[in-house]
Amino acid sequence: MSKTVGIPKGLLYYDFYPMWKTFFEGVGAKVVVSQDTNKKILDEGVKNCVEDACLPVKTYVGHVINLKEKDVDYIFIPRIVSVERKKYLCSKFLGLPDFIKSLIGDLPPIIDIEINYYKNNDEFTQNEFIKVGRMFGKTKDQSLKAYFEATHQQKKFESLLKEGLTNLEALKVWEGKNLVKEESNYDLKIAVIAHPYDIMDEYISMGIIEKLKNMGAQVYTMEMLQKDLILEGASMLSKEMFWNYERDILGAGLYFLKQKNVDGVIMVSAFGCGPNSMTEELLERLYKKAKEVPFMLITIDEHSGEAGIMTRLEAFTDLLRFNKKAVMV
Repeated sequence: MSKTVGIPKGLLYYDFYPMWKTFFEGVGAKVVVSQDTNKKILDEGVKNCVEDACLPVKTYVGHVINLKEKDVDYIFIPRIVSVERKKYLCSKFLGLPDFIKSLIGDLPPIIDIEINYYKNNDEFTQNEFIKVGRMFGKTKDQSLKAYFEATHQQKKFESLLKEGLTNLEALKVWEGKNLVKEESNYDLKIAVIAHPYDIMDEYISMGIIEKLKNMGAQVYTMEMLQKDLILEGASMLSKEMFWNYERDILGAGLYFLKQKNVDGVIMVSAFGCGPNSMTEELLERLYKKAKEVPFMLITIDEHSGEAGIMTRLEAFTDLLRFNKKAVMV
């Protein structure tokens, strides 16, 4: 009987699930994901996590508890140091396996391999996946075959993002599900810039993307941009960012500001996120100084209310439409 590997539906799940799922199935495991975020998962996460952690981490803790209740054989919590040469991720990813183990008792074995592309050394990461393959009785060659197929599927997923799909939409298409074709009667173009886990988790983001679409806005996320466009925007900074995702957030924000190809920009940030506390402040100042593209910052935490978010989105879209009419007069 196949061993089950649980993958929490939080944090970098929205970026790398195709790769992880393909690899584990390639070495003969059955993949089980936690439920979509709900009140119980968030409440469990908040109750069992340290108070100062950001909302996505608290939510992630709740997803790990959800998998523990599913009696999976393993839980996959990688130690992700870097996903790009000469760039790091937030420290929460570097110590995530140890952090989770310190918070939750009686967990099944944690698969906590290190993923580190800081030196652009793919061999290191391959060896980490080979170690996992051995846990499931696979040889080096069998594990590498699963790894290469996993990277291939990851590239297919990322190509869907560049076609204009959100991470959630791309995951559905990658899994073979049909998307409901939407009417293209949008009269606004709005960029929503954030860590994917802040806006793709529809519970903690209160469905910001869908709300904007229902208000007549075509939504663009930073994942839809080609990397060279993000780097073009980031090159406007006087100093290079060493955090991968923060560089992308700033790069995307500055690209939209320079090109003026959207009617407005919304940045979504989780309260308690250290790196975001700097990028959001910098991006907001740059937009206010330029006074060319309307900008709104939305900060979410476990106490955020849907009514308040809805009111702010409605006011922002009304402002954008007013601006468009004023230009036409």
